[in-house]
Amino acid sequence: MPSPGGTPSIEPLRRLVAAEMDACNREIIARMHSDVQLIPQLAHHLIASGGKRIRPLLTLGAAKLCGYEGDKQILLAACVEFIHTATLLHDDVVDESERRRGAETANVVWGNQASVLVGDFLFSRAFQLMVESGSLEVLRILAGASAVIAEGEVLQLMTANDMDSTEADYLKVIESKTAALFAAACRVGAVVADRPVAEAEAMDAYGRDLGIAFQLIDDALDYASDGATLGKNTGDDFREGKVTLPVVLAFNRGSEAERAFWRRVIETPEQQTPEDFAEALRLMRQHGTLAETLERARRYGAQAKAQLAGFKPGAMRDALAEAVDFAIHRAL
Repeated sequence: MPSPGGTPSIEPLRRLVAAEMDACNREIIARMHSDVQLIPQLAHHLIASGGKRIRPLLTLGAAKLCGYEGDKQILLAACVEFIHTATLLHDDVVDESERRRGAETANVVWGNQASVLVGDFLFSRAFQLMVESGSLEVLRILAGASAVIAEGEVLQLMTANDMDSTEADYLKVIESKTAALFAAACRVGAVVADRPVAEAEAMDAYGRDLGIAFQLIDDALDYASDGATLGKNTGDDFREGKVTLPVVLAFNRGSEAERAFWRRVIETPEQQTPEDFAEALRLMRQHGTLAETLERARRYGAQAKAQLAGFKPGAMRDALAEAVDFAIHRAL
């Protein structure tokens, strides 16, 4: 249910795991240390730049929902955040992004080489944390997610600037790039609590559906938000020629002339004119593709919340359900 005031929030989840999140943040800072000064400097630039820490919060929340009373979830939450941060550093290099969370990206400040190498360092730290958990199952889950994320990055590279990419191609990219880590973050919370496989699978499905909904909203916001809300420049996906769901739907529903427009602006983004973004937005609104993207996100969100039904009712279950509503409400 929504927080008081009616607007869904991540804060109930954050409050319920506040002590564990503080410990996780201390772990993150400690593990960023290196005698090579550029490493903690660059890593701190991104990790301390105001991210909501949704993925580690989900790990901590899943562990608490499953009744875990130890402290290994703190290492795992830090591990999840390192994996996420490493992928962001690599993403920004591949996408040639200039802003992230309202600030200049690390690749703009320090260059591509430093960003890639520090991303590698953070991946290595993540694997050290996995090993320290002492669980081969945890290692299997998080290592597997890391591999899937990398596959998703390569698939996105292959489908970028290609209007022959299908809706199925797009879903495969976001299931790999975004949803895989959400799923793993939630699943390890159940695994560290030594819960039955059915509960671990339910948490996995909850995270996966939440991750898909989260990315659908992000992709809609690229066309229907301001830069402050999005944390990056509005229209970046368009200018990079990314084939996201709003684009696929507009292309499929468009006339021949409209399809020619989409091929020009997406397949050869260097030919875009200053007026093209406004035209893309007009076509999306005309064909209802942004509204359809939001509706798809709501459906995945409903599926995510349904996965919580088998867990003990209470404040934690409510907070995890509200986290889904929060992810979707960003676009409303």
